[in-house]
Amino acid sequence: MKTSDNFAKRLQKHHDELRWLYMELYDNDSMFAELCDQMHAYYLARDRKMKALDQKREKAPAWFRGKDMLGMMLYIDNFAGTIQGLQKKLPYLESCHVNYIHLMPFLDSPEGRSDGGYAVADFRKVRPDLGSMDDLAKLSEECHERGISLCMDFVMNHTSEDHEWARRARQGEGEYMSRYFFYDNYDIPARYEETIPQVFPTTAPGNFTWLAENGHYVMTTFYPYQWDLNYANPRVFNEMMYNFLYLANQGMDIIRIDAVPYIWKELGTQCRNLQQVHTIVRMMRMIGEIVCPGVVLLGEVVMEPEKVVPYFGTVEKPECHMLYNVTTMATTWNCVATRDVRLLKMQMNVVNSLPKKYTFLNYLRCHDDIGWGLDFGTLQTWGMEEVAHKKYLNDYFTGNYPGSVSRGELYNDDPRLGDARFCGTTASMCGVESAGFEQDQQKMQEAIRMDIMLHAYMLTQSGIPMLYSGDEVGQVNDYTYKQEPGKAVDSRYIHRGRFQWDLAAECEDTETVAGQIFQALGQLVTIRRREKVFDADADCLVADAGDDAVLCLIRTKGKEQMMGLFNFHDRERNVAVEQDGIWQDMLHGNVQDVQDITLPGHGFVWLKKKP
Repeated sequence: MKTSDNFAKRLQKHHDELRWLYMELYDNDSMFAELCDQMHAYYLARDRKMKALDQKREKAPAWFRGKDMLGMMLYIDNFAGTIQGLQKKLPYLESCHVNYIHLMPFLDSPEGRSDGGYAVADFRKVRPDLGSMDDLAKLSEECHERGISLCMDFVMNHTSEDHEWARRARQGEGEYMSRYFFYDNYDIPARYEETIPQVFPTTAPGNFTWLAENGHYVMTTFYPYQWDLNYANPRVFNEMMYNFLYLANQGMDIIRIDAVPYIWKELGTQCRNLQQVHTIVRMMRMIGEIVCPGVVLLGEVVMEPEKVVPYFGTVEKPECHMLYNVTTMATTWNCVATRDVRLLKMQMNVVNSLPKKYTFLNYLRCHDDIGWGLDFGTLQTWGMEEVAHKKYLNDYFTGNYPGSVSRGELYNDDPRLGDARFCGTTASMCGVESAGFEQDQQKMQEAIRMDIMLHAYMLTQSGIPMLYSGDEVGQVNDYTYKQEPGKAVDSRYIHRGRFQWDLAAECEDTETVAGQIFQALGQLVTIRRREKVFDADADCLVADAGDDAVLCLIRTKGKEQMMGLFNFHDRERNVAVEQDGIWQDMLHGNVQDVQDITLPGHGFVWLKKKP
């Protein structure tokens, strides 16, 4: 089949639904025709090797869900300086067993007014200090040769105030003002404010910014320098889809859609999770399947499970390929602080009951803060009131609670509501930092054990495991951000420090903290890739271990079965699991009686049922 026939066949498959949805939103034939013409142009411009990869992935649509997938998110400058520098570090990433690299925001953005790169000034230009689009294409080509997939952030909700559209809108050009939300008085913004929650009430209160130079208010949901795009304007949708296809053609395999729920705005609503958002994401999914079907959409939806799941769409009309398992991550750390896994068990039962095609990305830490979006209705029935419990969690993880080994800092602290979020690396939250400061070897071993246990638990979940750069070597908080004027006010930079290559140099030495964590993770990943019970279509269920501090997960594939037990208590626990058969430790090989299991504080065990 000729490559042009591939495009025609894919377009024919999706054309009617795509047109119906487009006309439902915009009722504009000429703009839809332009979209189709541009899709064809981007298809023709797509590299021959990428088209071949598209066809390969079309034949294996679950390629990104394999048990061999292990991701790592990193900042190019912090990790390797430049894109070319990162290309030279690919052998190290391979030694980490990583085959999926999430490049944190690298598109051109104004220094000091970018929210870590999430205020994009040019969607087709790399930050000059990091390199060029040519460098990105070369990196992508080598990654594909090595079997590594690349992921990037696509910031759809807003642009930087330095973007060309914003500059022209500021000058009063109506065509460009219509791409944002401009008002010459506060009447309509005031009506919006009645229903829209505030994202950053402490550091960026309100949802509108006054522009004195042109006498207008502009909607800025996140920060004043991030102007919300008006997707009710078909020109905005079309142009952003062209940017999406341009970036896909640079060799991106996974496109992370930033702040998905916020994309559509409507007066009188919370401007969150509106139906039009799902229409836009569904159209984006089809556009990708027509032009670049090898590209996967990862949705950033930071909300509770019942609001997250709809962003998968349906099996018949899918939207995002993958979503972040945000609530499970936050609840995991709640378990660490409370030594109680009951809430986690409830949430994992919900996740495990979903269709297996719904793929979650699992992680312990990422570039962002931890917001305590927990199920406080359930926690309240157990005597944990929301405000008091949030204060406890923040005191615990900042090390201000007696006996806590965690270290970190609060973000957007609002003492009145108790809604502060938390920042810190996995290692610092597990006690590696405090043990090192105290030079206490026993505490250090306990901290390492907790760190490894949490990663083992993450690797046992269904979905794609994701590391945060530095976690593989136990990197702790970096407080030097306080000396940098552009970063000092944002405590999230405490876990966005430069990668410590001196720790990576110790990864083979098990006498070091870095070596112990690195080698343990390597062993776990190797086992995960080898065993069928970790296949994406394996069954996963929560079992009762008879102790509220111990989580028990059982994975089954055909006749094969494994069990993972994870102790969230800092003290030794003895548990029994009602399972028959003979079980063998997957790490050490010894036979284990599951009616009598002893787990050290923050210890774990992976067991496989013998035939």
